[in-house]
Amino acid sequence: MGRVLIAVYIVLALAATFRSVYQIIAKFDEAPLAYSLSALSGVVYIIATIALIKRRGIWRSIAWGALIFELSGVLVVGLLSIVEPQLFGHPSVWSFFGSGYLFIPLVLPVLGLIWLRSTGRAAAAQAAERSPARTSAETSTQTSANPGGSA
Repeated sequence: MGRVLIAVYIVLALAATFRSVYQIIAKFDEAPLAYSLSALSGVVYIIATIALIKRRGIWRSIAWGALIFELSGVLVVGLLSIVEPQLFGHPSVWSFFGSGYLFIPLVLPVLGLIWLRSTGRAAAAQAAERSPARTSAETSTQTSANPGGSA
């Protein structure tokens, strides 16, 4: 699932970024909020893509933050585009919950969060498996070095 998820993020990052660059250059005055939101979504998708590829250490936290921000953006902009459509002028990537992109902007961060959670649990389980073995080895080494048990 990880490779497919990352591949979709790469495609969405490129599509949103290039679309917003064109819109900002060619017709920014028609819908500045919508085109700025599209640019923001492109940046978020780029950050999420890099973080999902690296996903170790600080990058894991960045991935969580980017995906939560992305999902929040899709939900807020999606709701506002239905309730107050005049705010936007033109659709953004996140308008109508990403309907212009087959709702991928709505589904993708949910899948990403599920994947991060599952890979985090798998890594924790592997670390837990190794940890008791290391502790037993350290204990037996300490015991054999100090057979009386006193320090």
